[in-house]
Amino acid sequence: MPKHPNVLFLLSDEHSHRFFSHLDPSQEGEPVRTPSFDALANSSAVFAQTYCQMPLCTPSRICLLTGRDQASASAWTNGSWLRPDLPTLPGVFAEAGYTTCLVGKMHFGGDRQFNGFQHRPYGDLTGHAGHQHDPLNPEKGRGLSGMRRRTANAGITEIPESLLQEQVVMRETIAWLREHRHRRPGTPWFVCASFSRPHFPLTAPRRCFERYWPHGVTPPKVGRSGDTVDHPMTTGMARGFQVEAIDEEEMMRARAAYFACVEYLDEVIGDLLAVLARDGLLEEAIIVYTSDHGEMAGEHGLWWKNSWHEGSSRVPWFVQMPEHRTGMLPARRFETPVSLADLFPTLCALAGLAPPETLDGMDLSEAIRDGREPVRRGPVVCDALEPRWGPGTEFRMVRHGRYKYVGFRSALPLLFDLVADPFEQKNLAVGHVPPEMATVRDRLAGFVADSVDFDVVERQREEDRARTKAHALRINPGTGNAYLMPDGRLVDADTTLYCPQVLSENPSGVFADWPDGEETRA
Repeated sequence: MPKHPNVLFLLSDEHSHRFFSHLDPSQEGEPVRTPSFDALANSSAVFAQTYCQMPLCTPSRICLLTGRDQASASAWTNGSWLRPDLPTLPGVFAEAGYTTCLVGKMHFGGDRQFNGFQHRPYGDLTGHAGHQHDPLNPEKGRGLSGMRRRTANAGITEIPESLLQEQVVMRETIAWLREHRHRRPGTPWFVCASFSRPHFPLTAPRRCFERYWPHGVTPPKVGRSGDTVDHPMTTGMARGFQVEAIDEEEMMRARAAYFACVEYLDEVIGDLLAVLARDGLLEEAIIVYTSDHGEMAGEHGLWWKNSWHEGSSRVPWFVQMPEHRTGMLPARRFETPVSLADLFPTLCALAGLAPPETLDGMDLSEAIRDGREPVRRGPVVCDALEPRWGPGTEFRMVRHGRYKYVGFRSALPLLFDLVADPFEQKNLAVGHVPPEMATVRDRLAGFVADSVDFDVVERQREEDRARTKAHALRINPGTGNAYLMPDGRLVDADTTLYCPQVLSENPSGVFADWPDGEETRA
């Protein structure tokens, strides 16, 4: 491997760790078709117990790119601003002589939309998430809130496939890498291709959706059961996301659509990797895949994210080295709990760069190279320090070994043995427990008490909120996605979808040879 290998960072949005076909459906896996992800995982270092630092889009991405936990990154909400004093992963690579590029969604809030990336040819450059609203017909779901339309409108996409965000990210990534090789041959690159799916809208091409609906979809691994059914966090989340209004059929149809979104993303990433491999652009490249957070997808009777549950906080993380592809380095699966905060120092080490000393993550490159579990990795944290689900529901989640502890500002704590209880049914933090479990509980509760002060965090949030407001991006948000043109203009990318120039309302009355039947025209 070269001293400074290229890095292809594949990032998705809201991909639950369960949704891969190489996982056993009788245990933690879901029966979704993912041949491209399976091939990547089977030739990679796979960190099977990876947690995001905060299970919400923008905060997770700020934390990931800065290698910090939520409070030290000031990553509170989807409108948070990435502070210029914090070194970023692409910034460190750029300073080392790499050319850095971001294609697609990153959900940066405020007036800093590059944050170490030197190029952004396409993406959510107006500071609003580049999720394409689908269906296009605004009448569908009329009368329902935006939250409820997410599951009610799940199904087949109405967007022409060539205009779907995933397709544009794939094509622009290929184009940028080809241009870079032409203009700056031999210069190492760090490219992030960031995809929207499987994040809602829960829509996908017909071929993907009809594979699962109505007969290919399975119910959630766990229903609304267990000791946390009435916990303030659970009830607040159910109320906030309006999940009580989702009946069984709607839930299963939405799950089928989520399966379809995962399969479609797998298809797109498979196409991307195939073209890049054919063009010889991956020969000296490290390939990384992960997601910013998970998706409940009906588990525990809940949807979406921003919770401590495994479905929300746990994410996939694959690292494929060039040596994995040649067979010089065997694939490995690690079970030690790790954090997406570890990605920053790990990638720096694999690329021969020195990471900043202020990171909260740990370098896992040694484990990737020698195949041994990273036993020195201490407790892993995942935070939600903004009280979204009611007063006192701010939490710090700690995963250490087989145990998972959740300490709240004022709500009852939670403790699970994830080996004996992988679906988080039995809360071992309250009531009478054996002495050895009480020792675990007290140790992890002490870690939370020593590592986070909720009162201090609240004051910090208020200070950061004022700073974020002062750095708002004052620009027309457009439809969410934009192209950055060679002459510097920022051009709306989805105008043809949402503000189309309609040439005819009734083509069948215009064309003398209009085909009969939808299937013929499709």
